[in-house]
Amino acid sequence: MASFKIKGKQKLSGEITPQGAKNEALQVICAVLLTDKEVVINNIPDILDVNNLICLLEKMGVEVRQLSRHSYAFKAQKVNFDYLQTPEFYSKSASLRGSVMIVGPLIGRYKQAVIPKPGGDKIGRRRLDTHFIGIQKLGADFSYDPDKKLYEIKAEKLSGSYMLLDEASVTGTANIVMTAVLAEGTTTIYNAACEPYVQQLCKMLNRMGAKISGIGSNYLTIEGVTKLNGCEHDILPDMIEVGSFIGLAAMTGSAITIKNVAYDELGIIPDSFRKLGIEIERRDDDIFVPAHCCYTIESFIDGSIMTLADAPWPGLTPDLLSVFLVVAAKAKGSVLIHQKMFESRLFFVDKLIDMGAQIILCDPHRATVIGQGENLHLRAARMTSPDIRAGIALLIAALSAEGTSIIDNIDQIDRGYQDIDIRLRALGADIERIES
Repeated sequence: MASFKIKGKQKLSGEITPQGAKNEALQVICAVLLTDKEVVINNIPDILDVNNLICLLEKMGVEVRQLSRHSYAFKAQKVNFDYLQTPEFYSKSASLRGSVMIVGPLIGRYKQAVIPKPGGDKIGRRRLDTHFIGIQKLGADFSYDPDKKLYEIKAEKLSGSYMLLDEASVTGTANIVMTAVLAEGTTTIYNAACEPYVQQLCKMLNRMGAKISGIGSNYLTIEGVTKLNGCEHDILPDMIEVGSFIGLAAMTGSAITIKNVAYDELGIIPDSFRKLGIEIERRDDDIFVPAHCCYTIESFIDGSIMTLADAPWPGLTPDLLSVFLVVAAKAKGSVLIHQKMFESRLFFVDKLIDMGAQIILCDPHRATVIGQGENLHLRAARMTSPDIRAGIALLIAALSAEGTSIIDNIDQIDRGYQDIDIRLRALGADIERIES
């Protein structure tokens, strides 16, 4: 198990480019199963979760050609359903939450699928009801084996349907859309997720021959087609990395330029950082964060304490709340961080408290941060990364702390951040990867 050794309090400077969006990559790579034609995908991040999904598809029989480090060609002429019954498939797919999105394409094209209960971050209960109920409404039957923790899905025929999703699940919407594009008739999805990841998936499917309208809204209409063709698709920059780098610059008092961020796709992320008092300059499609000696949290117009809460798009993505929490510790003022979706995502704050941050964990979903401004002097510590997003927040804290910190279990960080130690060293960070 690898670790990071970080000497904090180093001023950073220079330019950094975000990787391709992890969450988009998991969706569009699964979508290659919908056609027997070649699909080329560019700007794929070289990270564990994505690489594991590509490996899984290859084991399933998909022809995979790596064109460059970040570009792949996929051709799913056939799928080896015998492999889907093997212990190796159970193990590989169960360890990767993104594997649940192979269900929609397999049901849509082959009318059958098998999937173990998927894994992923241990951040609380992440139910699959939205996925399965939506696919059931299109005509699929589900059965679950509690001993094997295995779902089997079959359909004689898929027909379009109206559905109102019980939650605006991103992966749930993606799975249902990928099922519906090959269903007979019209499907309408109300309360659909409309994150840029879902928009990108729908645009890619339309280029393949699907007929999806309402893209960018929470009301999607899908006219089923009989087959899809190939296409070429470019993945957006990862908005979570963009936000992480803004937070890193603020916490370390460094001037950093973040290149090629697809600014118009960032939603309220820049303005949410501005609420913490962080200055952000847009320069064409780049973001420049000047060096901050201090920054002050805004209050609401009536003078009440600022609250940052996650919400379905165009609200604030929950994947950045861990970063906002650690960044707020160095601000002047107080803010309530409300993580509505996952009840275990804030449990890493005990590590920040040990380092000297003033944070009150009110309950599993809410934490109040009392920012100490220039009086904050984080102490180095030995920590363990519990999940991808908490891991990057702890890394930001370690880079701004006095002394040398160790972060263990960095496989969790590697799942979502490509070559993060190499890229941070290019900015001047003193970070070393230690293989145990």
